[in-house]
Amino acid sequence: MAREQFIGERIEPAGDEVDTAEMAIGRPGLPRAFTWRGERCDVARVLATWKETGPCRHGSGEQYVRKHWFRVRAADGREMKLYFERQARSARQARARWWLYTVAGGEE
Repeated sequence: MAREQFIGERIEPAGDEVDTAEMAIGRPGLPRAFTWRGERCDVARVLATWKETGPCRHGSGEQYVRKHWFRVRAADGREMKLYFERQARSARQARARWWLYTVAGGEE
């Protein structure tokens, strides 16, 4: 695999092009396409998924899912790590739930 480049930028899912089967079982629907830096990126294949958990922020001992991670192959061959935040970072960023974490391969 080519060296990963950290991105850490918000992405915008393309319309209603999401995996609704995942939503039916309580997971976020991975966008089949998204916009990053004005460019449309099509997801060709999901390579791996995992969850990041953390303790309850209100004092109980329970663990909660904070992020859903996806390692995907884009249609152009690049490998990308995306994540979905279960809670928005702030009221101003309520829509900023999907993020591009890293990109490997291609021309970043």
